[in-house]
Amino acid sequence: MIYNERETRHQQVIEAARAMMTAARTAPKAKGCDIIEISMVTEDDIYALSNALQQIGEERQRAGMIRDAQNILAAEAIILIGSREQAMGLNCAYCGYPTCDARPEGVPCSMNTIDVGIAIGSACATAADLRVDTRVMYSAGYAAHKLGWMPNCNYIIAIPVSAASKKPFFDRK
Repeated sequence: MIYNERETRHQQVIEAARAMMTAARTAPKAKGCDIIEISMVTEDDIYALSNALQQIGEERQRAGMIRDAQNILAAEAIILIGSREQAMGLNCAYCGYPTCDARPEGVPCSMNTIDVGIAIGSACATAADLRVDTRVMYSAGYAAHKLGWMPNCNYIIAIPVSAASKKPFFDRK
């Protein structure tokens, strides 16, 4: 049997995206508490995410969001990584408050944010190892948050994934 790369590329991207989700899940987390949520968006849901991002960009007059709405249409999968809110009880003051108890509701625990960053780094390192194209996008993550796709998360970051001859997320207009 002969397999043409063009015929197997989509499945390879999906497998790479799954490996990225595993890498994000197994990334180190503050105090070993796993409060990370991870999802993969494909097919028609990419269009729904693009439409939501386009609408947000138009409402806020944000050209970058409108651009990103078009860019994610080149993705074959989009990884979403978010965090549930949970103070780690470290009283580290990185959030700007002297103790966890002094931190007002709605102010994210800095450790939660750091955990998401580490998970993103692990996912993107895996993508690099597998030679698929990615870009970290707060904008598409924000649209996913507004759509309520990860309801327990305070914020979400999106990572579109593609394998094309030209990098669709960096070679932007």
